[in-house]
Amino acid sequence: MAKNDLDAVLERYPNASRDALIPILQDVQQELGYLSRDSVVRIGEHLNLPASKIYGVATFYNQFRFQPQGRNHIQVCRGTACHVKGSAAILDAVKRELRIEPGQTTRDGQFSLEVVACIGACGLAPVICVNGEFHAGVTTKTVGKIIDSYRRKGSPNDGSDHETT
Repeated sequence: MAKNDLDAVLERYPNASRDALIPILQDVQQELGYLSRDSVVRIGEHLNLPASKIYGVATFYNQFRFQPQGRNHIQVCRGTACHVKGSAAILDAVKRELRIEPGQTTRDGQFSLEVVACIGACGLAPVICVNGEFHAGVTTKTVGKIIDSYRRKGSPNDGSDHETT
């Protein structure tokens, strides 16, 4: 986020108090895609709060990220139905394939990984979601194929459709 973009967000909250912290964090993340170190410091200055308090609030809520998302954002469901049908092994397979942990992005910026409590597709368990596209009945053997399909296609906004497993 350019300084001007951050300024524009903060200008929407003149004379703001700490009550505005979460909406400000949400707006900054919406603009930037994540909360950068600089943005946290600047929000703290704007609200007259130490950066440690801003981080404390932001880390409490799992909606906030401190790294940019990859071009292909993978969510692995760990809800009850997915758990019972082996989502722990699916998560391990994704981590092995991408060589990252949840909350991280691959060095090339192509993939990021997130664990979610429930995607809401319990009847299709186990499920992973890539860029909002659901992949149902995933197995440890299909994880690599799913990821490879996104590698081959490049950016999720290239106009092509992704194969669903």
